Amino acid sequence: MFPDIKDKVVLVTGASTGIGAAVAKGFAREGARVLVHYNASRDAATAVAGAITEAGGEALAVQADVTRPDEVAALVAQTLERFGRIDILINNAGGMLGRVVTTEMDDAHYENVMRLNCWSVFALTRAVAPLMAKDGGSSIINVTSIAARNGGGGGAILYGAAKGFVSAFTKGMARELVASKIRVNAVAPGVIDTPFHERYSNAEQIETMRRQVPMGRLGTSDDCVGTFLYLASGTLSGYVTGQVIEVNGGQLMP
Repeated sequence: MFPDIKDKVVLVTGASTGIGAAVAKGFAREGARVLVHYNASRDAATAVAGAITEAGGEALAVQADVTRPDEVAALVAQTLERFGRIDILINNAGGMLGRVVTTEMDDAHYENVMRLNCWSVFALTRAVAPLMAKDGGSSIINVTSIAARNGGGGGAILYGAAKGFVSAFTKGMARELVASKIRVNAVAPGVIDTPFHERYSNAEQIETMRRQVPMGRLGTSDDCVGTFLYLASGTLSGYVTGQVIEVNGGQLMP
């Protein structure tokens, strides 16, 4: 379905579970060679890479803390050592790191949220973009959130603000990298049934969010995959850059 993705090298951050894992497997099904990045979930990441390999694909799981400059550099170096190049970067790593009311938030929580969600996207983009081919086949896809538009729910305002940075950074980098024929876009998931909400939302909060979705259900990780593939395919989206694509079942219609 996406023939121009075959044999491309895709680096997916935060690919051990949830959307990242589904995206890694989705690209592999289209014949891409996939770097499965993880931070703490070694077993899950190894399982994702193993499933890709068992299905006849090529994948490598690599650990790195993407909030640390030395580990970002090592992650990029290991990708190049294994695959020789990077064609597509998926900046998916991120997290709320807990629901904290702003007036009760300490500086450490602020720094941790912003470094994970904002600095990592900046650092990976800065490191990878100069390595990408300038023939029009390269793409960077960032993961923002519905929270970037609605400000986030209770205790998640800082997370929403951080994702607002990602959306704005996407548009700016699209302009900056257009001369290098690198397209930069973003996917903004709504309420997706992943370990993210298992960790940060209780059953009542999840049900409240579900009722706000016109389609009447939470999204799944697989619901997001097609949008990533579309944005990575120059054949289908070669004239698309600087866009934030909402995947939210109609919960937000900007």
